[in-house]
Amino acid sequence: MLSSFIKNLSILKKFLFINFLVFLIIGVLTLFYLNSIKPSIIKDKTSNHIKILDNTIENLTRLKIKFNESDIRKFLFSTRFLFQNLDRVQIFDNKFNLIGDTDTLNLDPRAFSQRLEVIEMNDLNKDQIKIKKEKEKVKKNKSSIIFLNLKNYSTSDNFGKPFTFTEESYDQFLLITIKNVFSNNKNIGYLAITENANDVKNAINERKIFIIRTVILVVIVILIFSFVLNRYFLKPIRNLVTYTKIIKNKSHEKSNIENIKKRNDELGILSNSLDEMTNELNKRITTAENYSTDLLHEIRNPLASLKSASDIISDTESKEQRNKLIGIVSHDVERIERLITDYSQMLKDEAAISSERMKKIDLKSIAKSVVDDFNSILESKRSIGIKLITNGAKEYNILGIENRIEQIIANLLDNSISFSKDNQEIIVEISKEDNDNLSLIVIDEGIGFNEKNTDKIFNRFYSNRPEKFGEHSGLGLNIVKNLVELHNGKIEASNNTSKGAKVKITFPVA
Repeated sequence: MLSSFIKNLSILKKFLFINFLVFLIIGVLTLFYLNSIKPSIIKDKTSNHIKILDNTIENLTRLKIKFNESDIRKFLFSTRFLFQNLDRVQIFDNKFNLIGDTDTLNLDPRAFSQRLEVIEMNDLNKDQIKIKKEKEKVKKNKSSIIFLNLKNYSTSDNFGKPFTFTEESYDQFLLITIKNVFSNNKNIGYLAITENANDVKNAINERKIFIIRTVILVVIVILIFSFVLNRYFLKPIRNLVTYTKIIKNKSHEKSNIENIKKRNDELGILSNSLDEMTNELNKRITTAENYSTDLLHEIRNPLASLKSASDIISDTESKEQRNKLIGIVSHDVERIERLITDYSQMLKDEAAISSERMKKIDLKSIAKSVVDDFNSILESKRSIGIKLITNGAKEYNILGIENRIEQIIANLLDNSISFSKDNQEIIVEISKEDNDNLSLIVIDEGIGFNEKNTDKIFNRFYSNRPEKFGEHSGLGLNIVKNLVELHNGKIEASNNTSKGAKVKITFPVA
């Protein structure tokens, strides 16, 4: 139930909720700690009280002190060093009558004097008189508290053992330990030690104040962190989500992704990657749409020709005219078939390229393999020779996809062959240039280019072909250009100095 509730929360709410749970657990543990620290400090002080009580009782027994006011008074003066760290020691007889009190004997450890200071009430001002009366009232209250606890102690299960209790007021925390005194297996009186243990109260208060301050500080830090998290991380992420929804819904709503792209952190990198990916997808969609439009346009022409030829062919009686029309039909069918085949292959290639990885390959060995394959085919069909030339460099390595480089060379050779006549030669030249680039040049002895702007030959479905145009789709050189650009290369076409055409590709060296 809790996990499903947390899953439905936003990141900021999850963060605050988890922190709240942590605080709740820490708060409970803190209460346990504060409740356990007080008994532990009291226990340490009580052990000191018990030692003093045991020593006092031992001295009372050893000296055979009688439990009357005179003997107890003398005893308290003679053993005052035992009580120098205590606020008050009281001795009661077995009937709970107070027979000795260090407060009335001025046993302050700083004085240790038997002199009783007598101060006339007339010599005191009103404030001093008020303070003195309040002190006397407090002493009476302390005595009454001890008296009540002594009566309860005498009838309790703790009788015969030290018993400690506390009394807390607005300005004092009193720790009182009482124990009875035995003589000849008979209870003869009681001892009560009172200590002002404000240090216990202060220690607990200090811990409480420290914990409260720590909690306040942590809350402030969490609030600041939550603000930073929301402003600099969650808000940009929400903007990226909004940006993706805008793209999904094809909305014209504006997004502030440009501001996020300027950031130098991971969110900036993510937004740039997302924007680039979106642009690339849009580019591919646009390209696919353009391809489809161009393909439709290219197919429409041969279809119109087919329709015209098929309409005329049935009414044509001349055999020669009929054969001519049949040739047109065959040519147009071949043209449509080639267009569809090449277009389908091109789409497959583009999908495959996105999943292929580039690696270090030898351009010379790939070119030699393709040239050898073409020579073996042309040897049996046409007497066109293809020659591979290199400039003697040790290595011709580039970063690329091997089968795509083969496709580039094959398409260029296929294009050159379509323009070449029998007994002509095609040269494939590979050389290492001074600027650490590799060049691949294909030169033929065909009719060359009629176009002033040779860049047009790389456009989709561009056609300026010889008679057997149905053998080509007009996509070959366009595919070559796309593959070259994929390998960070450049391609250019020109007429050769003597005759024929020359296509040059430049690849960066691996």
